[in-house]
Amino acid sequence: MPDEWGIEPRWFDVSGHEHVVADATITHLRDIIGTHTGAGPIVVRTGTEPPAVGRGELVLEDGTALTVDDALPPDLPLGYHSFRASAGGSTEERRVIVSPGRCRLPTAPQSWGWAAQLYATRSQESWGIGDFGDLATLARWSAACGAGFVLVNPLGATHPVVPQQPSPYFPASRRFLNPIYLRVGNVPGARDATAAHDAVERADAAGLALNGSRVIDRDEIWTLKLAALEAIWTSRPALDQFDRWHAEQPETLERFAAWCALVEQHGREWRDWPNVIQTPAGARSQADDDRARDRARFYAWLQWLASQQLRKATDGTAVALLQDLPIGVDPSGFDAWEWQGVLASGVTVGAPPDEFNTRGQNWGLPPFIPGALREADYQPFIETIRASMAPGGGLRIDHVMGLFRLWWVPEGNDPGDGAYVRYPGDDLLAIVALESERAGAFVVGEDLGTVEDSVRAAMAEHDVLSYRLLWFEEHEPPQWPAAALGAVTTHDLPTVVGLWSRSDLAEQRAAELDPNEASAEAMRSRLAERANLADDATNDDAVIAAHDLLGRAPCRLLAATLDDAVGAAARPNMPGADEQRPNWSLALPEPLEAIVQHPLATRVAARLSDAVKERNCE
Repeated sequence: MPDEWGIEPRWFDVSGHEHVVADATITHLRDIIGTHTGAGPIVVRTGTEPPAVGRGELVLEDGTALTVDDALPPDLPLGYHSFRASAGGSTEERRVIVSPGRCRLPTAPQSWGWAAQLYATRSQESWGIGDFGDLATLARWSAACGAGFVLVNPLGATHPVVPQQPSPYFPASRRFLNPIYLRVGNVPGARDATAAHDAVERADAAGLALNGSRVIDRDEIWTLKLAALEAIWTSRPALDQFDRWHAEQPETLERFAAWCALVEQHGREWRDWPNVIQTPAGARSQADDDRARDRARFYAWLQWLASQQLRKATDGTAVALLQDLPIGVDPSGFDAWEWQGVLASGVTVGAPPDEFNTRGQNWGLPPFIPGALREADYQPFIETIRASMAPGGGLRIDHVMGLFRLWWVPEGNDPGDGAYVRYPGDDLLAIVALESERAGAFVVGEDLGTVEDSVRAAMAEHDVLSYRLLWFEEHEPPQWPAAALGAVTTHDLPTVVGLWSRSDLAEQRAAELDPNEASAEAMRSRLAERANLADDATNDDAVIAAHDLLGRAPCRLLAATLDDAVGAAARPNMPGADEQRPNWSLALPEPLEAIVQHPLATRVAARLSDAVKERNCE
C-alpha cells in the first residue's frame, strides 16, 4: 500500500520477486512531493449516483447557474463546470468534471493501418526529413490500400534552436507541434514575393540534397527551414486566416511563442536565464518591445501553419490519424517552464530493472506531482490530452501505466534505486474519456512490460484499447483480446528482418549493450514455429509470415510498420545506444514514391486487408 505521499515502499519485478525501497529514497521523494491539502476537482461519471457536495451554486460550462442543496443534479451535461460552495460565510470553488466514463471506439469492427515514423518517411520532395506533405501522401496511399488509420510518432515541439532534439519522446511541449515537419513549399506566400521566392528556392535545392544521406540531419534541416520561413514572414504574406485563428487560441499559445523567442535570445535552459524571466509571468512583463512581439507572433504563425498542414494531411481520405503521446516532457522545455509548480524537480521517471533492461531505465523526464496536479484542477493534463487527440482520429498513450503509477528516480540515483508513486488513475481516465468523446477519437494504451491487473481492468472499463505485440505475446494471435491494437513490433524493438536475420542482435553486441540473446532467439523460434518457417527462409518470407499471423488476431486495430513493409533491418530506436547509432534519425531505405509501389509493402497491405475484410463480413 502506498503511504500518504503516494509512495509504494515495495515493488515486484516481472518474476514476482519483492524488492524493498530504501528509506533514504522514500524520505527524498517525500521532500520532493511535499504536502498538498487542496480538495481538487469533483469527478462525476454519467449514469452514476451524483455525489453530495453541500449547498452552493453550480455554474455549467455554458454559463448556466444551478442551485444545489446537497447532491449535484443528475444528468449533468458532459464538460468542465464549477461548483461554488457556501459555508460559514466563505465561498469555496471547485471544478466539476462530468465524464461519459468510456472512450469512443473505432467505428469499424476491425481495421488495419500503417505505423510510421514520420521523420523517416521521406519523399523526393522532402528536405531531408519526412514532413506533413509526406503524411498526406501516406494517408492517400493508405486509403487506397484499404487501411483505416495511420499511427505516427509524437509530433510535439522541440526547442527552436540547434542542436535539435532527435527523440520525439523528449518534447519541449506535448501541446504544440514541431514546425520542422512543415512542407515549406506549401506555406501561403512561399512563392509570392520575390525575396521569399528566391529564399525558398535556394533552401529547396539545399534541402533536397539532404535526401542523399540516410541519416537525418535535423540541425541543418531546421536551419534551412527556419531561414526560408523567416523570409516568407518578412515578405508579409496575407495573414487574415491566421489572425482569425490566433484570436481564438488560449493564452498559452502566447506564452509558448514568447518562450520560443526567449530560447533564441537566452539559450535552451530556462533555469540559466535572467531571474526575472525564469517564470512566464516575469517574461510577459519584459516582452514589450516591437521586435520581441513580432518574433513571438512569428512563432505563433508557425503553429498555425503546422496545425493547418497536419489537419489537411488526412482530410478527405477516411483515414484516421492516430497520434502518439509521450510519457513526459523535456525538463528544459516549455511545458516544464510553464508548469514549474506541478512538475517535480530533482527527479525523473523511468522503469525498474526487468528482463530486457537489467539495469532499469531512466528516461530523463520530470513527472507531475500528483497532489499539485489535483490542486491545478488537472488542467495541465487536460491540455496535454486535448492537444494530442486528433479530431475524428485517435490517441496512443505511451506507457499508459503512468496514469496509475510512475517509477520515480531521484537525481543522481541508478534507475533501480527508485520507487513507484501513485496517481489518481480513475480521475485521469475519466478526463481521457471526456476528451475522447469531444474529439470523436478512440484511445489506445501502450500496456507493455510490468502491468498490474488493475490497470487493464480499468482500461477495459473505460474502453481504452490494450496493446498486443507478436514479439511479446505467449498466446497465439487468435487468442488475443478484441479490445486491443495488435502489431508485430514497435519502435524500440527489432524489426522482422532485424530479428530474423539476427542483424539486430549483432548491432546490439557492437554497441556493447549486453543483449538478452536467449530472449531474442526465443522470439525468433516462436515466429518460426507459429508460421512454419524454415530456418533458412528469406527475410521477405519472414515479414509476410509475421503479418499473416497478425491478421489472425481479432483485435479492433492491426498495425504494420513501414519499416517492416520495406524490409528494413534497423529499428528506429535502440535504447541505450544513442552514442553508437543514429537513434530516431534513420530514414527508411526507400523514398515514399518507391514505398507505395514496393512489392513487399503491397503484399503486407493485401494480407491485412483480406484478413480484415473477411472478419468484418463474419
